[in-house]
Amino acid sequence: MSVSAWVVIFWKGWLLRRVSRDLQRAVPAFWAAPSMDAGRERLAAFDRETVLTPLLAAALATPAGGTLEAQGHTDSQLTRRLRDALHGVLGQLQFGQVLLASIGSTAPFIGLFGTVWGIYHALVSISSAGAITIERVSGPVGEALVMTAAGLAVAIPAVLAYNVFNKWVAASEAELEGFAHDLREMIIDGGAAA
Repeated sequence: MSVSAWVVIFWKGWLLRRVSRDLQRAVPAFWAAPSMDAGRERLAAFDRETVLTPLLAAALATPAGGTLEAQGHTDSQLTRRLRDALHGVLGQLQFGQVLLASIGSTAPFIGLFGTVWGIYHALVSISSAGAITIERVSGPVGEALVMTAAGLAVAIPAVLAYNVFNKWVAASEAELEGFAHDLREMIIDGGAAA
């Protein structure tokens, strides 16, 4: 659990920092472009984790003729495509969060199980010896307490990282929603000419 948590923590921290930097550079570069084609190129240059390009692709896509999507109102079609693209990007950004939450919530109990198991073995050792001595108790109980500490040492970083990453994903989500909204308004107003 510890190895899995730390791999996810390092990978996710690196990924979310890159996404945050990319959003801060790519969105202003896109809106400063003189045309949609130039904006697409600028977006592709800055969007290393491809969190913005799916939104632009969804905004510029046209539904296939003869489908239910094509029969809907143009505004509704655009909203649906942008929403689906946004959900896909958010799923990409949230990947690994369930693992951190699961580790953070179960590791203390696994450590506690180790503690109970160690104390059980200490009591079995005492009962088989017939005499209670500090040597018979201290070793197994000490090992048991180490298991509790190990469980907490795994859980605490996982929970802290989960909370920090949730904050970063929420900030990225707000930026992405704002970009999708502005893109939708531009397309509806007819400003998408290349």
